Amino acid sequence: MEDFNWIFKFLGRLHPLLVHFPIGLLVVALFLELLTLGGKRPGLREGIHWMVFLGTVSAVLSALFGWLLRNQEDYSGTLVDNHQYLGIATALFAIITLALLRGTLKGKLPHFRIYRISLLCTVILLTLAGHLGANLTHGEDYLTSVFTDDKTAYDEGKGLELLAELKRTDTLSAAQQDRLNLEVRAILAHNCYQCHSENKQKGDLVLDSKEGVFKGGESGEVVIAGNPDRSELYRRITLAPDHDEVMPKKGKVLKKSEIALIGLWIKNGAHWSDQEVKVFPEAELALVKPVLPESDEKHPVDKLIGNYFDQQNKEWPPLVEDRVFVRRAYLDIVGLLPPKKAVDSFVKNTRPDKRSVLIDSLLADGHNYTQHWLSFWNDLLRNDYSGTGFITGGRKQITDWLYNSLLHNKGYDQMVKELIDPSPESEGFIKGIQWRGVVNASQRTEMQAAQNIGQSLLGVNVKCASCHNSFVSNLTLEQSYGFASIFADSVLELNRCDKPLGKMAEVGFLYPELGDVKAENVQERLFKLSQVMVKPENGRLYRTIVNRYWAKLMGRGIVEPLDEMDNQPWDRDLLDWLASDFIDSGHDLKHLIKRIMTSKAYQLAAANYERPDEVKEDYVFNGPLLRRLSAEQFSDAVSQVFFPVFHAVEYDPSGQKPTAQRIWHREIKFDRDVLPEPGKRYFRKSFVIPAKNILEAKALISVDHAYTLYINGEQVAQGNDWKRVGKIHVGRFLRPGKNLVAIEGVNEGVIANPAGVLFAMEIEFDDGHKIKVDSDTSWKSSAEHPNGAWTAVDFDDTAWGQVRNYGHSNWGKLVGFTFEDDRSGFARASLVKQHSFLKALGRPSRENVTTSRDQQATLLQALELTNGEFFNSVLEEAAELWIEKFGGEGQKIVDHLYWNTLGRNPSEKERNLLLSVLGDRPKKEDVQDVFWSTVILPEFQFIN
Repeated sequence: MEDFNWIFKFLGRLHPLLVHFPIGLLVVALFLELLTLGGKRPGLREGIHWMVFLGTVSAVLSALFGWLLRNQEDYSGTLVDNHQYLGIATALFAIITLALLRGTLKGKLPHFRIYRISLLCTVILLTLAGHLGANLTHGEDYLTSVFTDDKTAYDEGKGLELLAELKRTDTLSAAQQDRLNLEVRAILAHNCYQCHSENKQKGDLVLDSKEGVFKGGESGEVVIAGNPDRSELYRRITLAPDHDEVMPKKGKVLKKSEIALIGLWIKNGAHWSDQEVKVFPEAELALVKPVLPESDEKHPVDKLIGNYFDQQNKEWPPLVEDRVFVRRAYLDIVGLLPPKKAVDSFVKNTRPDKRSVLIDSLLADGHNYTQHWLSFWNDLLRNDYSGTGFITGGRKQITDWLYNSLLHNKGYDQMVKELIDPSPESEGFIKGIQWRGVVNASQRTEMQAAQNIGQSLLGVNVKCASCHNSFVSNLTLEQSYGFASIFADSVLELNRCDKPLGKMAEVGFLYPELGDVKAENVQERLFKLSQVMVKPENGRLYRTIVNRYWAKLMGRGIVEPLDEMDNQPWDRDLLDWLASDFIDSGHDLKHLIKRIMTSKAYQLAAANYERPDEVKEDYVFNGPLLRRLSAEQFSDAVSQVFFPVFHAVEYDPSGQKPTAQRIWHREIKFDRDVLPEPGKRYFRKSFVIPAKNILEAKALISVDHAYTLYINGEQVAQGNDWKRVGKIHVGRFLRPGKNLVAIEGVNEGVIANPAGVLFAMEIEFDDGHKIKVDSDTSWKSSAEHPNGAWTAVDFDDTAWGQVRNYGHSNWGKLVGFTFEDDRSGFARASLVKQHSFLKALGRPSRENVTTSRDQQATLLQALELTNGEFFNSVLEEAAELWIEKFGGEGQKIVDHLYWNTLGRNPSEKERNLLLSVLGDRPKKEDVQDVFWSTVILPEFQFIN
């Protein structure tokens, strides 16, 4: 039988030739099929039929000959398996597609729809199989290796330097042996792994592990320690480029220096280092505070930037004027526009240190500072108020812990400790989303914890190495599983691309040199990890947070992208000095903000870069970048100036739990509670007032959608907007003894939808005693219009039913629903759960870690700001309010608008233009247009 093996080998080697037929025929068949949609071009049908037929035959033959090639030649590994399975699946789908097409042509199927879906699936499978085939043939980096910023390119300069050093030495030290082995393994990684690795074991030879190298392949040992001439590996790489047995194949012969290093390695005993080979560049873990250069600059950041400018042969750009600075500082620290009085006062101030004083005063504004920076941290720690996992209870907020940490300026090291070794308030960070149902191995909660910590705190991509050895860093699958095992209460089995490997993970931190994290249980491991993470030696932790804050305040990081901290910074000394200074400050985040913002570097005019690539690969620092207002900043600015964008918060920083409940008539169908139907409902609550003098009595009311309020039979108030809290003095309607509150509520709409009455009344007596009447389940309601004086105290409501508490989930907590008078009147957007308006403006869903938001405007944002019903309704309500406030005085409207939005007076041209729009008697629509024309100005939408 062996005499005929050559036939099978020959047929197998026809596989690369045959695979091009189904690729061409089936893809073209799909294209032509698209041309026949809608009954067009029936003349193409016969040609399509023949293409599908020939494509199916060639797909079957390709799969068969591929199977022969796999079994007769030296191909093995996961990549080969996946390519083979997809090839077989393509052939099967092609057969099904052909059968469906013939059945349709013969009238057995009513239309071509099922056949077309099958053809589309076949081409998709064909594309995936072809992609894996290309990876097998050319290597997994075949496409990416041509990119100019390709990180996988071998650093020949480093190799030449090592070769020159070792040639001068007769006997290699242990450290030199390690360096030589790591360099040789890097050469093998860049040139040999595409054919000889766990994924593709051509000739049964694996070169990405010690066991594989010294085991050899089908032809026996490839490395004979101490003897390069007898080593098959060395013989192959030294053959002529056109020799049949030369390695690597396809003309990618090694350079002379690379061959010399491999030969030197074998000659010196083929020592194998215990260290992992670093294929990709990797930043030093340790942090050393650089010495500040001599300079006339006083600020340490400016000393470093001045030295940087000298190296770049650049002069210092000019600083921004005071009006620009005060707006920039307010938006960056508290996320709000500066009031007119604050701008005037700052501009007139002659103190030389007034900018530093302003920064201190803003940082001292605890709640506004916290509510602004909360958005940054929510993005980073993927904390939110609603979304995936919250409905099922498989996700937990850390908002209360996070808010108080920022409010009290908790040290960053302590924050990290409490995130890693959590209390019940902070455990939501590492617990991740507990998925309901089947999920792949890389998304189990333990792996999510590793991914979250790696990306958000360390600036390293663990996600890529959760399925296989990373393609973008030196992280391995074993390291990722070792890290994830810290959070697991049982031993984890390694899975490569969701396939169990039969190998169990060993607990370990990504950077074991910082300390051991092994322990008997999860709690002990988390404690150890929390201590190891915050060590001063862990420069990666502190560089990462400093880089994120620099990017937040300056528009671009010192290292980019922010999650790839192994990349080269544009000024390493600046990054390391800031990180060291941050540690010296006691890990004080406010100190870090002040350190950056008090520098001339922060106070420079916004830099102008003509080409996008100048901000990426070819970046040279020339000042802060122009930054768009975030979704939250934009919303808060509109709320400040015009009318509240949001009225209710999901998280209330005061910590006060509302005593009043959102109630409505209990709607029951088929013995189940259901959403309320549209229509009127009637509510009553009786209560007793003692015989005392009432000092003051106030009522608060909000009804979705409309209401009429009665007290003791008298109509007190009406409303039709649940967002506007009715605040009414009701003392004159009350009397000693039995009293009654009655509400007629209206639920609008055409289908069942949420509805609710929220009511609170506080009665204060002259002796200081108070009583409260809140909406709760003790109230009674009716769906039928009552007969008689139902708003009167003595009305018989015994037949009425008990109301249902609908909770606050549909409405949040109204910021105006309070008896206090010192509230801001609008909800800060950072405290609001995800809203379509915020989403359109760029607020992420936070199901994943988000470390930066896109600064480019999108079509969705443009549509939302121009035609969005929600935003236009806000401006419409604002126009009504301003007309009521300013009447027909167009000049007051224009001046007030410009001062409060842009911090300046309008130019004569701007004033005349807007006054011509408003006319002598401004209409609501005209005022609304003027508002809109202002908020879309770049001067409003950008931080200059």
